[in-house]
Amino acid sequence: MTIEELKGQIRKLNSKAGQMKMDLHDLAEGLPADYKTLMNVAAETFEIYDKLDKLKQQLKELENGK
Repeated sequence: MTIEELKGQIRKLNSKAGQMKMDLHDLAEGLPADYKTLMNVAAETFEIYDKLDKLKQQLKELENGK
């Protein structure tokens, strides 16, 4: 994977992560309504941010020539 491809993936995932963060925030503000969906939304948000973190680390390693 090239650096540019990785940057493109990071941009796309960053956008999705931002949307998930807003969805989680909206859900939390509306509690206790829809509390049953809280764990699913939180888990999906965690997964996106975890993947984003790993992609950023991979990009850093590529840019440093490792």
